[in-house]
Amino acid sequence: MSTPARESERRSRRGAPSRGRHGVSEPMANFGRGFQALGNLAVEGVQVSARATDLATGKVLFSVDDHVVMPTAGIGTVLLLVEVAARLPNAEFGALTILDRTPADSVGGSGVWQHLQAPSLPVADLAALVGGVGDNLAANVLLRAVGLAAVQARTEQLGISHTALLDLVRDERGPDHAPQLSVGSAQELTGLFTSLARGEVVDAATSERVIGWLSLGADLSLVASAFGLDPFAHRGGDHGLLLVNKTGTAPGVRSEAGVLRGPRAGVAYAVSMSFADTRLPLRLAVLDGMRAVGLDLLEYVH
Repeated sequence: MSTPARESERRSRRGAPSRGRHGVSEPMANFGRGFQALGNLAVEGVQVSARATDLATGKVLFSVDDHVVMPTAGIGTVLLLVEVAARLPNAEFGALTILDRTPADSVGGSGVWQHLQAPSLPVADLAALVGGVGDNLAANVLLRAVGLAAVQARTEQLGISHTALLDLVRDERGPDHAPQLSVGSAQELTGLFTSLARGEVVDAATSERVIGWLSLGADLSLVASAFGLDPFAHRGGDHGLLLVNKTGTAPGVRSEAGVLRGPRAGVAYAVSMSFADTRLPLRLAVLDGMRAVGLDLLEYVH
């Protein structure tokens, strides 16, 4: 029988993510800047998907093709962290359980463990590395320990059908590999982060663990670049702002999902862009567009 995760993988294997029609909800007055930026990028051939909702009421603040399944790169490791967090009460897989890295886990790209001498680390430390710096090696070791099938089964149990972690992290993807590390829809990602913030993913303890790991996130280069926070120290809040986010970056992919709380309100958001990364000006325009959305979010919560 076909499962939602397998359906997501099949869609991804067919090549580019499914194209939307740039369906746009009517923006609130203070989200015009982001809409304009995303519209300009769509004209330039960038595929855009975005959504933001009020954290307290669930009201949709804006949406652009939020149903479209997009490549989301490292954001898929949030689903891995959920599975890891849910298993920690198990005596055989506790926070201090030591896991070894192996040559099969080796991968370049983001992260720091590949540059450290320690050959083994506790489960909780590996999860903190994934949440804090998107550590690819740590993600692969955790994924080997819990199994991709278990992560996908947990995802389906959560009622998530268009967002999935499809593979381990690879330096190169061949014809026998999933073409993307993960895929997701902005609609489901905002729902996932809303549920995490409310303590509703698996249970309150699991949600709290995942939120704790993600609160270490040091990548504030995309949507969160607009928030003025210290990338390395923002867990305690700053000017009334509290941020929990996860980014995903790959060739031609920029994606971010998170929760931002401020003095006036809180929002859950997700923005994903897919583009032909052949010109630096286009990449910079994508980053500017994500920052424009962030400025609108900041204005709403602060």
